[in-house]
Amino acid sequence: MFYQEKNALILKHQGETLRIEAWGEDALRIRSTMYPCFTEQNWALTEEVKDTLPVIVYDENNASMQNGNLKAVVNKQGVIAFYKDNQMILREYFRNYEGTLCRESRCLKYINREYVPYVGGDYRIIQKFDSDPEEKIFGMGQYQQANTNLKGCILDLQQRNSQVSVPFMISDKGYGLLWNNPAVGRVSFGMNLSEFVAEGTKQLDYWIVAGKDPKDLLKKYTDVTGRAAVFPEDLMGLWQCKLRYRTQQEVLETAHACKEHDVPIDVIVIDFFHWPYQGDWRFDETYWPDPKAMVDELHEMGIKVCVSVWPSVDKKSENFEEMYERGLLIRTERGGAQTYDYQGDCVEIDATNPEAREYLYEKVKKNYLDLGIDMVWLDNAEPDYVKYDFDHYRYYLGTALSCSNIYPQYYSRAIYDNQIKDGVNNPVNLLRSAWAGSQKYGNVVWSGDVPSTFESLRDQLQCGINMGLAGIPWWTTDIGGFMTDDVNDPSFRQLLIRWFEFATFTAVLRLHGERGPKDIPPLDNRDFGGGYLHTGHANELWSYGEENYKIMRKYLDLRLSMHDYIHSLFKEAHENGSPLLRAMFYEFPEDQNCWNIYDQYMFGGEYLVAPILYEDMYERNVYLPAGEWEDIRDGKIYPGGNTIVAEAPLESIPVFRKIQ
Repeated sequence: MFYQEKNALILKHQGETLRIEAWGEDALRIRSTMYPCFTEQNWALTEEVKDTLPVIVYDENNASMQNGNLKAVVNKQGVIAFYKDNQMILREYFRNYEGTLCRESRCLKYINREYVPYVGGDYRIIQKFDSDPEEKIFGMGQYQQANTNLKGCILDLQQRNSQVSVPFMISDKGYGLLWNNPAVGRVSFGMNLSEFVAEGTKQLDYWIVAGKDPKDLLKKYTDVTGRAAVFPEDLMGLWQCKLRYRTQQEVLETAHACKEHDVPIDVIVIDFFHWPYQGDWRFDETYWPDPKAMVDELHEMGIKVCVSVWPSVDKKSENFEEMYERGLLIRTERGGAQTYDYQGDCVEIDATNPEAREYLYEKVKKNYLDLGIDMVWLDNAEPDYVKYDFDHYRYYLGTALSCSNIYPQYYSRAIYDNQIKDGVNNPVNLLRSAWAGSQKYGNVVWSGDVPSTFESLRDQLQCGINMGLAGIPWWTTDIGGFMTDDVNDPSFRQLLIRWFEFATFTAVLRLHGERGPKDIPPLDNRDFGGGYLHTGHANELWSYGEENYKIMRKYLDLRLSMHDYIHSLFKEAHENGSPLLRAMFYEFPEDQNCWNIYDQYMFGGEYLVAPILYEDMYERNVYLPAGEWEDIRDGKIYPGGNTIVAEAPLESIPVFRKIQ
């Protein structure tokens, strides 16, 4: 039975309630449930949208809803087809006895939405769509793989170290789709059908939008999920970091060495295990006797300070018993209470619990922010489990199966929301994960603990493109990769240079990594088990030799010279959701070549960047779209609309500025 409820179209069919409603410009939200009513959760759809007057038409057998350029047509079995400008762009998959949208293969008995019940309540929901084998799909967050075009890919909707599920996709057919459900699951963009799965949930929820090009789609998506603030201008230079500065003295020595070498840094980052135990959320006074004085000295040098905070709480922590007793930690469904085991027997904070978020912020404010610490590095934000058995964990919001993907967003909001309440202007924090809408909570998202290999560098370019298309504009990487075997290896040093050249043209320039080999002796017997948690080798620009220093310093200077331009890109991200690192087709959607080129990208609308992604590669093909292009290295002008061979000696990568 169809009926209209205000501006929503409702269908009741065999115990299922289907609700379709206008939700933003040229967009519709689709929900269905087998329960008597819908939950009140809007998940990623947090922004107020203007009321629209959709056109709703229905009879006993069929109905339709038109909102701007997007139209949904639904039959009495609840099978929906979507049209943009009267052309079908997407249809739910249906192969059953009944139905007017699809009659072929009726005996297969496949339905578009499948509810698989669990004893006790929730369902495993499977949503199927017809597949267009020629379609190109992008976005969905960050997956460490080679495929930029996600058509044909299977993606786990799970947060893991270096894997970030941000379930918004865009299609070259002119639509975008948000899987508006934080449940653990999977999506398969198959050639025969596409399938989204939520492992544990009470209702299906997705949002679809039509647009004229990717920029229009991202603008409409961030209209309803939120946008980043304008990034602070004093954070757009070099962030200096390594695993790990072990003491207050080491941090100050590094900062002064940067001054002596005339290497300007905007931020110095203090990494993990500066605390006595995980979950203490304070400096260990043995190695950090006067952090307030340290921060003051760094501020006098014009350097901001970022400090690592983990969600894990060791059972030896001074805060564990209170948090455990108050129910502020993640619960386990069976066996012991441990959820994390790196250098301790730990349980992680339940960031979905508002009381736990307040508790964490009180500790962070007292022990870090009140000392003058400028930013918090929210590491292990997935959270990183001892094992990713999501059916073993439970949160304040529900089972981990039902909501674990939103954890990093709530974790970041423990700091961001409270800083806003405290009157902090434009907070910025570093975060190792994200979910749909995380862009609005001051998060610089980096790609996690990735290997120091050229293969990994290639993956990061793909990750950056797709994170941007999923609405996350403040994205960055560990320059050189995180896990280094030997800093003296010539292959690693070449990789470091190529990575630095690439990172110059990303949102945040951050030098970080675990610089092996692990042969530096511990400070003393207290230094965490005889030095297992070592400090890596030096990771400053000058520590890799004079020739490498010259190249990295040249690119740092180039970055600083682009200050006004980069600021304009951050402003654009705030205004319309555009990422800084952009797929070629983002700027040139009419050029079909650009929909197939993924080893070069646009840094904003003006600069075309062709990074070197393979070892011992000293030239490469570069496709220049229509117009004229200037090689920023020598000023030579090239006509667009063709592919050129560009030289790429170790000291430079091809970068072209669009003239017209």
